[in-house]
Amino acid sequence: MDVDTMAIESASGPHIDDSLTSETDKTPKDRLLDLLDQVEIHVERLRKEAGKLEEERDTLYTTLDTIRNSDLLATLDLNDREDILRYCERVTGRCLTVEVLVHTNRDRIQEEALHQVNSLIDGLVISIKADPSATKVKCMSYMAACSSSTLQGISDKNFETAILGCTLDDQKRIRKRLQGLLDYMNQEPIITGLD
Repeated sequence: MDVDTMAIESASGPHIDDSLTSETDKTPKDRLLDLLDQVEIHVERLRKEAGKLEEERDTLYTTLDTIRNSDLLATLDLNDREDILRYCERVTGRCLTVEVLVHTNRDRIQEEALHQVNSLIDGLVISIKADPSATKVKCMSYMAACSSSTLQGISDKNFETAILGCTLDDQKRIRKRLQGLLDYMNQEPIITGLD
């Protein structure tokens, strides 16, 4: 067969079984389609793994932001606080050297919906310090809007309308982002207080 499966396999990359493509009872087109089916499976696996890396990187950014905004920093003397902030900036700089991108194709309406959802979530983040309990309730209503289950509670209808305009991939990421924010709010007193 003329297709270079070695180029596809690369060092530790996916193994493409071209024995399926050497069957004599299949037409060349069918053999190529079989090979493309295998490649597509590997591409989807790669997208999923890259998405996990994106989430892990975003979690690290969130943790670094939490440290930067922690009330515990205020309890440190000036030198210690500056040391911690320099260390945090150094780690943030290292984190910024990692670029992972899984592009999600969106039309104009989906772009606008994602922008609206992100604006609503950013509003939550801003309001955490001012009114944590109301922010937590609002976050839970956003989570309920992401779920088809009525057990999740009362959903925010504006958020629900916006999220339904997003792609499925975006909806999954938004739900994880909200869950991370909710987890942060649930542990926030532990992180920021000195009980």
